[in-house]
Amino acid sequence: MTYNFVICKDCTNTVSGSLFLLIKIAKVLIELVYPLTIEPSVLISISPEPSQQAKAIFFFQYRKGTFEMAKESQNKTTWTSQEASQHYGIDKWGAGYFSINDNGDVIVTPAGADNGPSLSLLSVVKEIEARGLSMPVLLRIENILGSQIKLLHETFRKVIHENNYRGVYKGVFPIKVNQQEQVIEAISQFGKDYNHGLEAGSKSELIAAISMLENRNACLVCNGYKDEEFIDLGLFAMKMGFQVFFVVEVPGEIDLIIERSKLHNIKPAIGIRIKLATQAEGKWTGSGGDSSVFGLSMSHVIDTVDRLREERMLDCLQLLHYHIGSQIPNITDIRAGVMEACRLYEELVLEGAPMGYLDLGGGLAVDYDGTNTNSDSSRNYSLEEYCWDIVESIITVLDRNDIPHPTIITESGRAIVAYYSILLFNVLDISSFEPPPIPAKMPDADHDLLDNLMQTYNLISPKSIQECCNDALYYRSQARQMFKHGQLTLRHRALAENLVQHILMKISEVSKDLPVIPRDVQKINKLIHDIYYGNFSLFQSLPDVWAIDQILPVMPIHRLNEEPSRQAIISDITCDCDGKIDRFPDISQEKTSLMLHPLKDGEEYYLGVFLVGAYQETLGDLHNLFGDTNVVSIHMDEDGSYRFIRELEGDSVSDVLNYVEYDIRAMKNRLKLLAEDSISLGYITARERKSILALFEEGLRGYTYFEKE
Repeated sequence: MTYNFVICKDCTNTVSGSLFLLIKIAKVLIELVYPLTIEPSVLISISPEPSQQAKAIFFFQYRKGTFEMAKESQNKTTWTSQEASQHYGIDKWGAGYFSINDNGDVIVTPAGADNGPSLSLLSVVKEIEARGLSMPVLLRIENILGSQIKLLHETFRKVIHENNYRGVYKGVFPIKVNQQEQVIEAISQFGKDYNHGLEAGSKSELIAAISMLENRNACLVCNGYKDEEFIDLGLFAMKMGFQVFFVVEVPGEIDLIIERSKLHNIKPAIGIRIKLATQAEGKWTGSGGDSSVFGLSMSHVIDTVDRLREERMLDCLQLLHYHIGSQIPNITDIRAGVMEACRLYEELVLEGAPMGYLDLGGGLAVDYDGTNTNSDSSRNYSLEEYCWDIVESIITVLDRNDIPHPTIITESGRAIVAYYSILLFNVLDISSFEPPPIPAKMPDADHDLLDNLMQTYNLISPKSIQECCNDALYYRSQARQMFKHGQLTLRHRALAENLVQHILMKISEVSKDLPVIPRDVQKINKLIHDIYYGNFSLFQSLPDVWAIDQILPVMPIHRLNEEPSRQAIISDITCDCDGKIDRFPDISQEKTSLMLHPLKDGEEYYLGVFLVGAYQETLGDLHNLFGDTNVVSIHMDEDGSYRFIRELEGDSVSDVLNYVEYDIRAMKNRLKLLAEDSISLGYITARERKSILALFEEGLRGYTYFEKE
């Protein structure tokens, strides 16, 4: 229970005197009604004038005769979309595509900030559900692909023009980043006007690329290990007018390329991949340096040049390629890689190779956490700075010997598709950390454990916070040992753990005002959170979160005009403790929990995981036999309307069982035999058999995720 007392500054001489008097009054009132209990609290607010809003609010909790005071923030106002934007960092990692409207909904602007109409993600979710598709859903926003391709090419064009660079830029998309047909089809369509090509690292990807690429002026770069069939496919693509480059990744490939090209009488365009000494920071630092799996050493480069000269095919050597890592966070590494590669490019020209193309590989990073730093999940440069450093570095090295400026190729995949996809799911349930209220009276016991815990609770203050932390952890360990040895009942252990949770929560609250938080208390703060159970599989939809600790932006897509009050982590519905999201982006430092809203009865609560367009779909697995989610693709028109351009139903239970080699027909027959046997044993009736088999049939057709009636 809460008792409210209001005192105005103009009513007394001093605030402190008024507070002292009111505390005395409040103590008497509470002890008359609730003597020596811990339930009620006193709320005293101080106002400058009787008619004005309170400037400061103090809470006094009475516990066994002791008042505790905690000051709330001054001038508390309604939670705004601006506060929500700052809290979740959407104004940083959203790159202008995502923001929050005044209604508290996340909105998407496919053309980028201030460049066209927006739509609410919540309205899209409602439309998806009205069409009969259940959460979770992977939402693809097609226009964003076009916006990213346009931004990349026009930024390079601007920088090339400003530096009088005597070459052009041609991007290629590495199919391995997202191999879905719709993605490659959309990239080919949006990239047509910019001669944006594709990169293939296998026969399957090469066939997909040839069938999808609409522009013969775009580059088709063939990386990866190549057999005869791979090379033949590329050679015939050249014969059909495509601009195909065979990049030599390992020493033995050059002989096979020469052999097949002579057999088909087709002159190939050859590139070589080199191992640079430069190594980039980040998760993929092993892509560069001497230990890199692919790429030629300097001696292998010389051997390749000599082999081509021997075959009178040195004029086929036209491209130099390197790749020092994906998601390169530090611009210094990018510049160092370009400078080193340009020196080798210069030497190849001096050897007599015509060259003409410099393929810098991937590496253009996505600012997943919005910090704009050189952390693994961010980048410390802008797109324009990235383009400037590349162009300036090439000019600096090649102009010394008047080497013609090459066509610049980058294999930027992550930066093109990351923003394009969002995983949307509903929250099914919550496991709250908050324990039940402390009883007014401790039960009788033949030990002092509960009394010691209660005393620890009452002693918590800024000065004693470390001591109380130590005591709480000690008593918790003692309770577990006593229970193990039969010295503590189940009910007493449950009460002891509840008291420990109350102590930890109070320690966490008191620590917020400390200038320096003790290390042990920091650990406690990380333990205090609810668990929100989301209707998704981390292993299927967000494999990088589990496999490489990738940080992805997560937030509610609605109710953002309400202040979130629950500190939480997010669990999926697989039967695996690793199936959780407990690392979140933050401007100051990485967070281990996320502020979310309490659930409302009869109302769905939707969360979104953003920037999931790169790698996640193909790398997902069938852990616990959760299959692909429903997929919806939309396109937004200039008038603000949007169209559902594709809907793909997610895997059914029957689908995933087929994937793992179950014979569905045989399964049904076995179920029928089992049901018949159950009838003969008297377990079920014939009518019940019909219902049971119908239920199995329905289950096989059903979505692998949680379906609400």
